[in-house]
Amino acid sequence: MPDQVLTLDVIDMHTAGEPVRIVAGGYPRLTGASILDKRREALEQHDALRRALMLEPRGHAGMYGVISVEPSDGAKAAGAVFGALFTHNEGYSTMCGHATVALGKWLVESGQVPAPENGEISFPIELPCGVVRVTAQLAGGKVVQSGFESVPAFLAQRDARLEVPGLGSITADLCYGGAFYLILPASSLGVDFFETPLERLVEIGTAITAAGRAQLDIVHPDAADLGFLYGTILIDDAPVPEPTYNLCIFAEGQIDRSPTGSGVTARLARDHARGLIAAGAERQFYGPTPVPFLASIASARGDGSVTVSVSGQSAFSGKATFEIHSDDPLAYGFSLPPSYGALRRMTGAAF
Repeated sequence: MPDQVLTLDVIDMHTAGEPVRIVAGGYPRLTGASILDKRREALEQHDALRRALMLEPRGHAGMYGVISVEPSDGAKAAGAVFGALFTHNEGYSTMCGHATVALGKWLVESGQVPAPENGEISFPIELPCGVVRVTAQLAGGKVVQSGFESVPAFLAQRDARLEVPGLGSITADLCYGGAFYLILPASSLGVDFFETPLERLVEIGTAITAAGRAQLDIVHPDAADLGFLYGTILIDDAPVPEPTYNLCIFAEGQIDRSPTGSGVTARLARDHARGLIAAGAERQFYGPTPVPFLASIASARGDGSVTVSVSGQSAFSGKATFEIHSDDPLAYGFSLPPSYGALRRMTGAAF
């Protein structure tokens, strides 16, 4: 059979060092009525394309992506000008703050959202967690900062107790900021947040996430598809309102290089519920790079939830047209095996 070639056009960006690969062309049109329907459709019918773009040889274990989709009718009625699905090395997220910050820059600078040369523009977009309002600050026709106001965020379980192999009995707060996270200070585990190697912190976070997925009943009040644990965020002990650090570990041990927009949202919801921060107070959040997010509680709601404003800086990295050849045995990507023995077992090799 002759070689067949599928092409995908992408725009590569980053926010605070965390990659954002936006699929700008070549992806099949998703026809689901709701954005969660489209998310399921992408998973069930086109997941090979996610693997091709996120995994090696085109991507890497820390890659993150955006699939552009048409907003649902309900979102369009609310003024949404764009829809997005979020992808990573393991699957699909329901919210991604760093990618939303990047989308603010891309949508404006690519002309998809008309904007003034200078000043501010605000517009809604649809994400799997709901419709969020994006804001972009412009100077000379360029977006110098962008951000979003979150969907309602809340502290779902305070001091949830987990049994974690290697760590014993621990407590963590289960929080929602567009996705569910377990949030806890590294010091509560007897671990120095700043001096412990990142590799060890990732092992700890991955173990906590696995325990949380096995032991916690996680339900979102609006949609069953939102009721899953996305990851664990280890934090420092800096008091409010001093600058503070997050380390978000999600998917298959993936580290967010940014402070994590949905994680910052979840953390502010937690801190507000614990009486640590008032509505309107701003705080700087850092991930493992020296580029922060600035965030504050935009509004506190009667049901105990809050909306959070998060802003940061994004930059363009490049653009590409990727080719997927039917005669390529690794056309749809691969992940490095943990050992050669695992590779032999996976392939059924007898040699």
